[in-house]
Amino acid sequence: MTPIKRTKSDHSLGLSTLQDISTLILQSHDLNETIRNIVDLVALRAHSDVCSLYLLENDQETLTLKATKGLEQSAIGTISMKIGEGLTGKVAAEKRILAFEEPQKHPDYQYFAESGEEQFHTFVGIPLFDHNHSIGVLVIQTLEPHTFSEEELATLSTIAFQVASIVVNARLLDAIDRYGQQETTAPATVAEVAGAELQQPNTFRGHAAYPGVVTGPANIIDQQFGFSDIFDECNIDPPAELKRLDEALRKTRIQTLYLEKRVAEQLTQEDAAIFHTHLMILEDRGFIDRLHELIEEQHSAPYALKKVISGYLEAFGKMEDPYLRERAADMEDIGRRLLANLVGKNTEGLQLHHSGILVAKRLLPSDMAILDHSMILGMVIESNEANSHSVIMAKALGIPAIIGVKGAVSKIKPDDNLILDANSGCIYQNPEQTIIDEYARLGQEGLKEKKRLSELRNIPPVTRNGQRIYLRANIGLVSDVSVAKKHGAEGVGLYRTEFPYMARSSFPDRQDQYLLYKKVVEDFAGTPVTIRTLDIGGDKALPYFTQPDEDNPFMGWRSVRVSLDNREIFQTQIEAILMAAYHGPIRLLFPMISNMDEIRTCKVIVNEAMENLRKEKIPFAEDIPLGAMIEVPAAVRLAPHLAKEVDFFALGTNDLIQYLLAADRSNPRVQKYYDPLHPAVLLSINGLVQATRENKVELCVCGEMATDPACLLALIGLGIHEFSLSAPYIPRLKNFINRVDTVAAEQLVQSLLLEADSSSIRKALDGAIRNLPVTDFSVVKPSIAN
Repeated sequence: MTPIKRTKSDHSLGLSTLQDISTLILQSHDLNETIRNIVDLVALRAHSDVCSLYLLENDQETLTLKATKGLEQSAIGTISMKIGEGLTGKVAAEKRILAFEEPQKHPDYQYFAESGEEQFHTFVGIPLFDHNHSIGVLVIQTLEPHTFSEEELATLSTIAFQVASIVVNARLLDAIDRYGQQETTAPATVAEVAGAELQQPNTFRGHAAYPGVVTGPANIIDQQFGFSDIFDECNIDPPAELKRLDEALRKTRIQTLYLEKRVAEQLTQEDAAIFHTHLMILEDRGFIDRLHELIEEQHSAPYALKKVISGYLEAFGKMEDPYLRERAADMEDIGRRLLANLVGKNTEGLQLHHSGILVAKRLLPSDMAILDHSMILGMVIESNEANSHSVIMAKALGIPAIIGVKGAVSKIKPDDNLILDANSGCIYQNPEQTIIDEYARLGQEGLKEKKRLSELRNIPPVTRNGQRIYLRANIGLVSDVSVAKKHGAEGVGLYRTEFPYMARSSFPDRQDQYLLYKKVVEDFAGTPVTIRTLDIGGDKALPYFTQPDEDNPFMGWRSVRVSLDNREIFQTQIEAILMAAYHGPIRLLFPMISNMDEIRTCKVIVNEAMENLRKEKIPFAEDIPLGAMIEVPAAVRLAPHLAKEVDFFALGTNDLIQYLLAADRSNPRVQKYYDPLHPAVLLSINGLVQATRENKVELCVCGEMATDPACLLALIGLGIHEFSLSAPYIPRLKNFINRVDTVAAEQLVQSLLLEADSSSIRKALDGAIRNLPVTDFSVVKPSIAN
């Protein structure tokens, strides 16, 4: 065997190792394949000649070699030792990392001839744990003598933590598979085979939309009726079809008012606001005129409705922004209810006969309004729509939900016993008793953690050395407000105003926008609300506003460029925001600023809007803070000049990272290049922070970067103290912030700005996080001053 030459630079294991390990279980088909993949990957990335995995047997006293890269394969399953026996057993007994050069000389060394390991001159053993219980040992060996540094050992320890988690999950899935095989052993008849298959426990995976763990019977919701049943008709009577349409519109409006009232009573007015939007669409002249035109062209009312709704759905479907793409559900909801009234179908269904876990292909807002929420323990949804109104309502109700679960409706049977683990995105169908018992234990631990985090709601995020941090919410819907307040958000750092435009068939007027913005600012009662002006183009289209065909729309006619080319529409929105700012603190934010002319022209339009409101004698805020969204590299470089024109910056990390690294984070082929801790990203943000300090303008980070503790530590270390993010993250990040010392973080990050690769940066940040002290929240008082 040829030894591998080791250098400081190529020894780095890096973030990519952890990311690869975390996806192994998705790429593996059974326990053995999973652990083989683990040792192959760790050996490759650690540049070691051997990586071996020893696991404890059921007796909890015997370690057995289960997989190896570098030792003889015949040794797998044959080499075993008691805890405390040999160097590997010593690691398990002492429950700590042990590293030795020339291990053969150690008094505890035990020789196994079948392994062929006598040629290796370095041994590192890392214990594997699950809830502080030993489950095995990961062993690294090299041909050349090598002294492992503390940094290398810390990284191996982090990797071992990931490996332990993967092994535990793989064992759990393996137990489920073996249980299913036992249940179907040698059935006597075809009928018995079919029956046994139905009883096999299955595991489904999806994406956690709202966390939590619940157990209960399955309630299957399978809506079959829809536009696929509608075909055009010949020889129709247009006047009769128009009358039929008008009657259906009347019925649907009445039903919508009922749904709005029901949701307002069960949840809040904010959650019910979506049905007010539905009602405005049903009364919209442009929407109705399109239907009338098609009917007058000799199409039936149902077919006309199908064509119009399909046009909206097509426009929404082209959007790459998932938040906005999922707004299609609202148009589908309106269309489905209107269609049901057109064809005389009963729309009062969806009755739950017992409490349980809801399983559906897709839930529309009206579905959630009709259902008895007290009977919904959890939700399993096939569609992958994290921002659909049904999921938003589930969040407001605190219902654990998993989305993107393929085949759930067809494979899960009514009343099947389900365990829904929305923390890991896993659903267990008819699990065996050992799994039920384990989740009962986890459930008790989860309740304690939830209670602890809930106690932080009114405690401000303050670092250990007294630095106040502000955590605000990103919102896009009125219903997001209650979710934000529930999780302790201190106002809104980014209000995306696209939805009021997208839910209509024409641009909303000033009064409609004013009432919407006024509602949001009043609900936050004195805490600031940052409203971003219309940001369309790229992946965000309006059904009634034609976008040009562009080879690269993300770098084309979009965002503030569209607004500046449509000044009347732009000024109307600004006037509505100024009017709403009369009722509370609003900050006005302009998106995708890339040059000085843009921000100066925006300010001119604000002054024109103010002058127009003065002429009309309409009250408005005379002094409203103006801000620029920093999301393209040009804005970063222009920050010292832009800072002289505005009161604050909002840093859009999602777009900035994409543009800086030329890596679309939604493209799986280049996703590995999208790295928030890339040195170029941190250096760019550091330059931006310096510009804000020198010019005394505020800076808020908006985007997913701050939801990663390592990234959040880096941002705090760069001197950023205001963040806006998805509200459910706030309690956990508050918990993290209260453990951080900003002086230590700043010292660490200044040293990391000299690094040339992100793996070293990630390693250092992860190491710092592991050393953070545990905070006693009883000494953190809510009355700490701003």
